[in-house]
Amino acid sequence: MAVEPATPADKHAEPWLVAARDEDDTESLGRALGKGLAEGGLVALIGPLGAGKTRLAQSIATALGADRRTVNSPTFVLIQEYAAALPIFHCDTYRLRSIDEFLDLGVDEMFQSEGVCLIEWADRVTPVLPADRLQIEIEVAGATGRNFLITALGPRSAEVLQEARGSFEPPTRSET
Repeated sequence: MAVEPATPADKHAEPWLVAARDEDDTESLGRALGKGLAEGGLVALIGPLGAGKTRLAQSIATALGADRRTVNSPTFVLIQEYAAALPIFHCDTYRLRSIDEFLDLGVDEMFQSEGVCLIEWADRVTPVLPADRLQIEIEVAGATGRNFLITALGPRSAEVLQEARGSFEPPTRSET
């Protein structure tokens, strides 16, 4: 992947590589991450166009109680807020020209909230993101496959990662 590898928060939060075969696996990963994020947190999503950043964000938001029909890419509006058990802020920095434009959106208030922040194209604004976050690097692995490298970069995100690992259940498939 093109992003410099993140350093895990501690030895108990080794990066977690999830090889998703299809959207069902991505949905299961999103549900597991949603359980871990039930008390808030920040997820930095990194990957090329079409990698599945929005798809994973939809799965996380739905797991937290957002209406799936309202969760879509905020590419043109830049920030979407979804009603759920706690506020969910979904940002897309793809069209921003600078970090200052990102800061001008009032992201400090989001970061200080008790909600969940999902940031697509997070590598464009890394210097101003809170240090404690989950970083998810997504790599395309075929027509439907994706590799998710999830790294906890602080104590709270390490708890989220541990919870997600414990609740992740890939779908069962019958072999034909």
